[in-house]
Amino acid sequence: MTQQSESASTTSTQDTEHPPRTDDPAPSLPAPLTPFPPLAEPRPLGEVRVWPRTFHDRLTAPLPGLKAFARFAREGAVRPGRAGLADIPRLPYQPGRVPHVDARTVAVTWAGHASWVLGIGGLTILTDPVWSRRILGTPARITPVGVPWDELPRVDAVVISHNHYDHLDAPTLRRLPRDTPVFVPAGLGVWFRRRRFTQVTELDWWEGAALRGVRLDFVPSHHWSKRTLTDTCRSLWGGWVLTAPDGRRVYFAGDTGYGHWFTRIGQRYPGIDLALLPIGAYNPRWWLSDVHCDPEEAVQATQDLGAHRMAPMHWATFVLSAEPVLEPLTRVRRAWKEAGLSRADLWDLPVGGSRTLSDGGALA
Repeated sequence: MTQQSESASTTSTQDTEHPPRTDDPAPSLPAPLTPFPPLAEPRPLGEVRVWPRTFHDRLTAPLPGLKAFARFAREGAVRPGRAGLADIPRLPYQPGRVPHVDARTVAVTWAGHASWVLGIGGLTILTDPVWSRRILGTPARITPVGVPWDELPRVDAVVISHNHYDHLDAPTLRRLPRDTPVFVPAGLGVWFRRRRFTQVTELDWWEGAALRGVRLDFVPSHHWSKRTLTDTCRSLWGGWVLTAPDGRRVYFAGDTGYGHWFTRIGQRYPGIDLALLPIGAYNPRWWLSDVHCDPEEAVQATQDLGAHRMAPMHWATFVLSAEPVLEPLTRVRRAWKEAGLSRADLWDLPVGGSRTLSDGGALA
């Protein structure tokens, strides 16, 4: 099969796994779920593939139109007021060393925002690494990076959720050796190859690849992509399920609103040990609910996934929206308690904090 026909075959298969786009502001849920087939064989590493020109058909909510932008212009408020910023000195920040782990231990260290240093199956994997002080279009970060770059262990791989600037940071990625394996959404490989990365693996939703015994599966999210004025939805967006050789799993959601994909992901990848879920950048809801979970939705997503534990992210780093800076933490703690979930299973780490999962037990 040629690369062209293989890509077309993959795309037609994916169309059965997601609902068609609708112009309704709140799309209805898909038809009753059907069982997934067994996981497909891993795709070859570094495979060069042909993709559709656009992924607009993967949107689960319409992008904002002229009416939304007009309302936004009238109401504004994408930053908290003075009172909402007053708690910046209270944001949890406790930098520490990245735990030294072996192949039998899963460890996570929160560097801030959606950047994690993840140890799994003996590998060190970075998620959406952003070590820059500032990103395009936002004020400088309000907490320092939790892990100094020169204190990182050897980086075995990087996973990227999508191409927004707070998740795909060119200055940070330039610090990596160009032979670092990177795993990216469909359509984003050209961005890395132009920057001379030599081991770039692009995946569609529900596809996986394997690196030294660790499986990396790309899964859907309720989001979108855009980096310039002319590339809206030209590359895909999503999260990652990382599975160690012993079967333990970590789900990295990337950036996402709440919706039906969480149940689907939990069905296809049962027994998720830890879900890394976004809880910030959610106000105003009329503007952001389609693409960013609020804290209560993140707790519900954990339950939809069937995940044993949750670690919040995507807050306390950049001021991207109007909620008070400390509110995501207080709300997620309250929602977790109200859901009757074990406090020990909410890994609400400070920036720079770490937790490990070894021999079935969570260790501080």
